Amino acid sequence: MKAQPPRHNPLNQAVDSPVEAYRRPDDPLWHWLEVRDDPQVSAFLEAANRESDSWFAPLAGLSEALYQGHLARRELAVSGLATPLDHYCYWSETAADADFPRWWRYPLEAPEGRHCFLDLEARAAEHDFFELGDMALSPDEQWLAWSEDTRGDETFELWLKRLPDGTPQRVLEEIGAELSWAEDNVTLLFTRYDATQRPDSVWRLMIDAAGEAGEASLILREEDPEFWLGLGKTRSRQWLVLESASKDTTECYLIPADAPSTPPHCFLPRESGVEYSLDHRPGYFYVLHNRRALHFQLDWIEETASLDSLPPHTWQPLLGHREDVTLEGVDAFNWGLVITERDHQQAQVHLRLLELDTAHTAGRDERLPLPEAPCSLVLGDMPHFTARRLRLREESFTLPVRWLEHDLDNGERRLLKQQPIHGSLQPEQLACRRLWATAHDGEQIPVSIVARADLLGQAPLPTLLYGYGAYGEVLDPWFSVARLELLERGVAFAVAHVRGGGDRGEPWYLAGKMEHKQNSFGDFLAARDALAATSLSDPARIAAYGASAGGLLVGASLNLAPEAFCAAVLDVPFVDVLRTMENPDLPLTTAEYTEWGNPDEPAVRKRIRDYSPLDNLSPLPYPSVFLQGSWHDTRVPYWEPAKLYARLRELGSARGPVLLRTDMAAGHGGASGRFKAWQDGARQDAFILWALGLTNA
Repeated sequence: MKAQPPRHNPLNQAVDSPVEAYRRPDDPLWHWLEVRDDPQVSAFLEAANRESDSWFAPLAGLSEALYQGHLARRELAVSGLATPLDHYCYWSETAADADFPRWWRYPLEAPEGRHCFLDLEARAAEHDFFELGDMALSPDEQWLAWSEDTRGDETFELWLKRLPDGTPQRVLEEIGAELSWAEDNVTLLFTRYDATQRPDSVWRLMIDAAGEAGEASLILREEDPEFWLGLGKTRSRQWLVLESASKDTTECYLIPADAPSTPPHCFLPRESGVEYSLDHRPGYFYVLHNRRALHFQLDWIEETASLDSLPPHTWQPLLGHREDVTLEGVDAFNWGLVITERDHQQAQVHLRLLELDTAHTAGRDERLPLPEAPCSLVLGDMPHFTARRLRLREESFTLPVRWLEHDLDNGERRLLKQQPIHGSLQPEQLACRRLWATAHDGEQIPVSIVARADLLGQAPLPTLLYGYGAYGEVLDPWFSVARLELLERGVAFAVAHVRGGGDRGEPWYLAGKMEHKQNSFGDFLAARDALAATSLSDPARIAAYGASAGGLLVGASLNLAPEAFCAAVLDVPFVDVLRTMENPDLPLTTAEYTEWGNPDEPAVRKRIRDYSPLDNLSPLPYPSVFLQGSWHDTRVPYWEPAKLYARLRELGSARGPVLLRTDMAAGHGGASGRFKAWQDGARQDAFILWALGLTNA
């Protein structure tokens, strides 16, 4: 059964569209919207915003009810978990009426001596947009460095403050987000961008006792436009690690953390298609890699005085390659390793503990228990190399976030904190199911669905179907307070774990990228059909949602099956794929060749053109569409949703409204303050409820 227009449709009012007024006959593809400095561009976007405001006006009461309901369900005053370092204990507190937290600390020997050392709420008050990039404490905990973005374009400023109460000083502009201190307490490492906003270089900055910064000096520059540079430090605090990586190839450099002026040493020169990451325990390096191991394996190498003597033939296997598991990460401690691995069949992540002796014989090899399946389980913030009490963070579609302490010595677990949920719909009143959809090629696609337990399975439910499906990103279960507003009103929330994501490990990612990208779209539509076929979802009331690369997923699916959904929300959607990938001067383009392909190759160009949403529009019966963009977005420029909006309106074939809203003060992640973000979410949910015929629910 195909989707029909919403059953309860009070908003079919005529609204003047700016498309006719701003049409340029000599530019039928609306490419002129890419000229940011053209005053007509901002005028067009503002006109579309006014149109959107007019359309949403009858839903103002519903939007406000959703927003207020969201506030009533959550604890607005939030304190983070306290984390002890060597000298002080640190935590954040967000006041009930604040958008941003304040950071506090107290001396370990004097808990009563607490003081605020960074007030992000006060800093954000000076700007329309504010985002903290990174925050780094010097090893002696006497200096705080942080990066902040005040425009939304992901370009950061470096700030420095002597603790506890020094005056913050801006040290540098136009840098990347990442920061890392060397162990000498005076050397700070940071990244800079090239003209396409690619982190192409790592720099060293010396801070003297008075807080004066010298001239920054270059440590490493990456010339290949497909590679990005990142930086970090091993938990052992002995090595700074500089990582140059494309989407499918890695090269790591090491610098002694206590001798940061040492030239970086390449651990293993890049080999096309080989990804690896490093960790360290005194005397040993650990390499997680996919050399002749598609799903990754873990090797160890004895640390030597000369790093030149560590070629791959000297590596010793610790965890070999397996067909049914992908190794995703390794965290080293003095007692052994925490391994993150993903079960391909169940699409479930696990944490595995390996206690190791000097001969690398596992004294303990066990998986940590899961509260339920599917769920998310990750290692929390663990700065101490010797820690034997692990902090764990777990959640699911029905389990609010909680933090636990797992004692390695006795196996006991202690609840540290759990997200409180207020209101009439409690987590125990929810139910989650996992079903398997059959794709066009017979592959089984996991689909998760959560709804009120008293409704799930009783009758087909109006459903919001979410997907992403790119970069190997996983959609492990997550709890959402905002989602409760939809669930209480009788909506089911479903997630299509399509190929192109990493939900079933590395093979799942590879089967949905490059020449296999069409699998992602087929999988999403198969998930939709499976929900309808099992009577979990009402086929006439299934809406689709996708953001960023998920917007590509939904946009391409609408071109393939426009009547499959009653509505779609595309948030900062990547929908002009071919034109973007043909422009190497745009941020991200060259770095994404290994994800989408380089259209300079004719076969690749045709392949991308065959699915790029803007290149495949035709007068089809599209559903109601709500598009959202951001003026300062450098990942998916504002003009991508704007062009899709303009061309859909010109076609005039949609079964319902086509709306565009552009946030003129935000970037890719939307509004920076939590209250504005929640208000934006409430407006979006009002559109979804309208499309599902639930405005009176």
